[in-house]
Amino acid sequence: MPRALFSVSDKTGLVELGKTLTALGWDIVATGGTAQILEQADVVITPIEQLTGLPEMLGGRVKTLHPAIHAPILARDRSKDFAELSDQGYAPIDLVVCNLYPFQQTIAQAGVSLAQAIEQIDIGGVTLIRAAAKNFERVTVVIDPTDYDMLQQILVERGSISLEERQRLATKAFAHTMTYDTAIHAYLSNENILTQDAPVLSETFTLGMTLVQPLRYGENPHQHAGLYAATSNAGPLGGALLHGKPLSYNNLLDADGAWRAAHAFEEPVVVIVKHVNPTGIAIGSSIATAFPAALASDPVSAFGGVIAVNRPVDTAFVQALGSLFVEVILAPAFENEALTMLQESRKNCRLLAITQNQAPHLDFRSIIGGVLVQQTDLGDPTNQDWQVVTRRRPTATETEALKFAWRAVQHVKSNAIVLAGASATVGIGGGLPSRVDSVKLAVTKASDQAKGAVLASDAFFPFADGVQAAAQAGVTAIIQPGGSIRDQEVIAAADAASIAMIFTGIRHFRH
Repeated sequence: MPRALFSVSDKTGLVELGKTLTALGWDIVATGGTAQILEQADVVITPIEQLTGLPEMLGGRVKTLHPAIHAPILARDRSKDFAELSDQGYAPIDLVVCNLYPFQQTIAQAGVSLAQAIEQIDIGGVTLIRAAAKNFERVTVVIDPTDYDMLQQILVERGSISLEERQRLATKAFAHTMTYDTAIHAYLSNENILTQDAPVLSETFTLGMTLVQPLRYGENPHQHAGLYAATSNAGPLGGALLHGKPLSYNNLLDADGAWRAAHAFEEPVVVIVKHVNPTGIAIGSSIATAFPAALASDPVSAFGGVIAVNRPVDTAFVQALGSLFVEVILAPAFENEALTMLQESRKNCRLLAITQNQAPHLDFRSIIGGVLVQQTDLGDPTNQDWQVVTRRRPTATETEALKFAWRAVQHVKSNAIVLAGASATVGIGGGLPSRVDSVKLAVTKASDQAKGAVLASDAFFPFADGVQAAAQAGVTAIIQPGGSIRDQEVIAAADAASIAMIFTGIRHFRH
């Protein structure tokens, strides 16, 4: 009689699978809560204690960690191993159905304590899965309830699982335990539990990610792509898609950049992004009043862009959009009437609600032969000192505009230049290899609005030419990190044009 061991946290499909195996003549060994569910459904089982001769211990922490369980799983398909089992009175286990305590789901909940998280670290389950997966040449391991139907169909139709199928299921099992352990490592590292002076980056780094959305293609149609996340039920950017088709690879990149920029502002803000670069950023008394100013920054490039706001979308905002074609709108929430209006009038616009505002702790970039990892740039350090370096100090109005422009420029690709007023960008230039060319692009985008605007630069001016180009356009004040060997030349150019200039001492490259 073939024997199966059931020990599952997720009880989905458990009873149906148990009844099928029983009807096919299998003996089912089950643990704790799994045994109770099966017995309540009149599925005949062998309690785990009958094999081990011991009760569950330590409040359920120990129940399957015993030679009577692991020797029958690890025994190879050869007479010597089976003879050893027989000498001990053990019978082989041919199928292990197991899934783990919900650690990832637990830590995703608000207010979970360290003690609560640790209790959801599975020990026996991981050991069962690894043992069965290691011995896939004889044993079948199933960790995913969605595979139960396939398992039942195969056993009913032909009575046994092929070696190829067992190897595929074992590979899936190892991926499952890898992801699980990675989630535990990431949680303990981020909480800084083990040592209060742990380095930002550990000696080893692993990513346990699950495919949550196969994408039609990547940046281009000939490139395969997919969205992976730390939890299998995660939505795009951790949010919920309320309307529209699934987001594409490029949509997701633009949406990420727009959302990060939107949450750099406390005031109601509208951020419009196209091809990973903002085309317009504006703040206002509401997102509805901010939108026209954000659009005016570059109305041509905004067509087909992604919009992120940091307030719930209401009907006034929907009306402010007018006829502009938008690929994606991201917001903390969508009011019911506004959601209905958008669903009815914008069939192809994706609406993404994101309730988690926290930026990722680390950024990743793949390179040939490795991965670059860095802390996320979350803006200037607290209480960073700014220094006026020109003869003329900025006016109060210019200071407010410089503060706004400095926050905005941090979300533009380098070499980043932003021309702005007190509450909105009027011209943006970035992603160019020359800073003076970025100035010229921003000035061109701003047109007549460059006159009287302020300018923010994400890094220092290496030459005076950028300042001179800004002065010719009518810029009145500049904010930049400083630190160039030609700072004095740059300051002199600003003084010659009666431009006020601030050095922040902090650079914000976005390569």
